[in-house]
Amino acid sequence: MKTKVLSLVTLIMFGVVVAFAGNKVEKIKVYGNCDQCKARIEKAAKAVDGVATANWNKETKMMDLAFDDSKTDVHKVSMAIANAGHDTEMHKATDEAYNKLPGCCKYERAKAGMKMDGKKDTKMDMKMDHKM
Repeated sequence: MKTKVLSLVTLIMFGVVVAFAGNKVEKIKVYGNCDQCKARIEKAAKAVDGVATANWNKETKMMDLAFDDSKTDVHKVSMAIANAGHDTEMHKATDEAYNKLPGCCKYERAKAGMKMDGKKDTKMDMKMDHKM
């Protein structure tokens, strides 16, 4: 009897480990305004193979993201969201993608500091003060 119980517990534990292996949870900043943005942002994230859940909060602009890190990573998800027209903390949407958004979804975009490849552009970060 002890052997059967121990075997069952071992089997259950193995199943739990296998089920959660490779799962990763991240929070990323995504810019948008409304419920249409929420639907578009979450749809773009969930379309990436390996994404289990994506939930964007329009007040905080933060997305809770759960994904299988053996299939994808946060940069691929961020890029998919940027391709849908929404800037993230890692990738900026192209002007073309952003301009396709409905008027209510157009948020104030950062003027500088992010290149299209998601890397910080130090040239753009420099502030020049020409006061005389």
